[in-house]
Amino acid sequence: MKLAVFLSGLLVCSVSLHAETFDVIIRGGRVLDGTGAPWRYADVALNGDRIAAVGFIDAAATARTVVDARGLYVAPGFIDPHSHAGPALAKRELAGAEPLVAQGVTTVLINPDGGGPPELGPQLAAIAQAGPGVNAVPMIGHNGVRIAVLGYENRAPTDAELEKMRALVRAAMQGGAFALSSGPFYTPGNFSKTDELVALAKVAAEFGGFYTSHIRDEGDYGIGLVSAVDEVITVAREAKLPGVVTHIKALGPHVWGLSAEVIKHIDAARAAGVEVWADQYPYDASSTGLGAALLPPWAQEGGTGALRARLANPEQRARIRTEMLANLDRRAGPGALMFRRFTPDPSIEGNRLNAVALERGLEPVDLAIALLQKGSPDIISFNMRDDDVVAFMRQPWTMTCSDGDLVKFGEGVPHPRGYGTFPRKLKLYAIERGVISLERAVQSMTSQPAAIFHVKERGEVRSGAFADLAIFDAAALRETSTYEKPHAIAEGMRWVFVNGRAAIVDGRFLDVRAGRVLSRRD
Repeated sequence: MKLAVFLSGLLVCSVSLHAETFDVIIRGGRVLDGTGAPWRYADVALNGDRIAAVGFIDAAATARTVVDARGLYVAPGFIDPHSHAGPALAKRELAGAEPLVAQGVTTVLINPDGGGPPELGPQLAAIAQAGPGVNAVPMIGHNGVRIAVLGYENRAPTDAELEKMRALVRAAMQGGAFALSSGPFYTPGNFSKTDELVALAKVAAEFGGFYTSHIRDEGDYGIGLVSAVDEVITVAREAKLPGVVTHIKALGPHVWGLSAEVIKHIDAARAAGVEVWADQYPYDASSTGLGAALLPPWAQEGGTGALRARLANPEQRARIRTEMLANLDRRAGPGALMFRRFTPDPSIEGNRLNAVALERGLEPVDLAIALLQKGSPDIISFNMRDDDVVAFMRQPWTMTCSDGDLVKFGEGVPHPRGYGTFPRKLKLYAIERGVISLERAVQSMTSQPAAIFHVKERGEVRSGAFADLAIFDAAALRETSTYEKPHAIAEGMRWVFVNGRAAIVDGRFLDVRAGRVLSRRD
């Protein structure tokens, strides 16, 4: 009798399982779950915005959408810990984020490098209203906060001013921000001292946040690369929170090879109990403003008007010119700088500084000064060595980021990283060159940033997690953007789901805009 009851129970369970209906079933894919574990064959079922099951799903189960993933990899949607997509996500015409979704990116952290507004509410409301195609994770930027309180003054804040800055950071964290970002390489962040960064990072730490920094010096402009990394370690140690050296690199021929020393310092800090991480884009060229790359910090004090007044003064102009020549050398010379975008003179876009200078009969530094009197062109700077890129990439504490823009198609000459970072790392560095394994590459762009940044229930293919998924064909996966022709969508993503809704279906982009503004409080 007991056996009959037991068998009857099994029959009921079997019928219930067979009859189960899901919104989506993804069948027969090679699941890279994001943890770094080897891939395995498994089915994945989705209900609403969540993953309902991972494993063997009976053939009798039904779904409104069935994805044949045989021969494809099924990974968590990629998380970009350093993205400049924030302004574009607030514009309806750009918020669909097709260049990001085409890479498998489903979540971006915005307001890096200390940027963004000092009060996040209006920005986040605008993003939500525009209908983002990806999830947006807000950070509060130190530069934005400092400008709100001190403007472009080159001095330490008074106690009262520091308290105002702390209050802005606290309000942002209370409003759901995940972190404090800084950019002490940029004006006016470069007027700050380490104790100011520590004081503000302590506020972020009160809320379980982290600290991420475009470090004070990625080359040998001032304190030097290694000391600048040490500053992040100091902030992390004293504020007692995770610290991230963002888009880690050895910038310029004067510091090529210093990756080994930087790695030693981060490893030693971690061994001593300081939580330090890095993120990195897989390119040998960076991107910034011409002014940030070449101007000495003192010349930028007081903002654009003050800079132009100094350039109009013969004595100060001569001093600025001398220091700009040294900075050109740090950047590997005028042939290493390519103009990306410059509204006052778009004819220079896509050309090198030395070529435009030759065409106009000017010394490169004098052309740079003439352009800076009109504005600050965005540039691509070819200043890294592959050996250093590889050395940083192999570290277990290095994540993947793009540092990319989200721009109107055909506008300017953006860095290709905004279109190709994630497929480039997977295909070139993992699959083709074997610098790291495919499993580790996926981990560096999924579960690792999710865990470090406390982006809850994302970054893994597991039951109960949010249904952000990137399903790709490894053979077809490739970056199509180049430095010369960057406006080119990546290939190889067959299906992409954002919060359970398909944004790419069988390789075709759908403007479903299923992204959300995420909050640390959720």
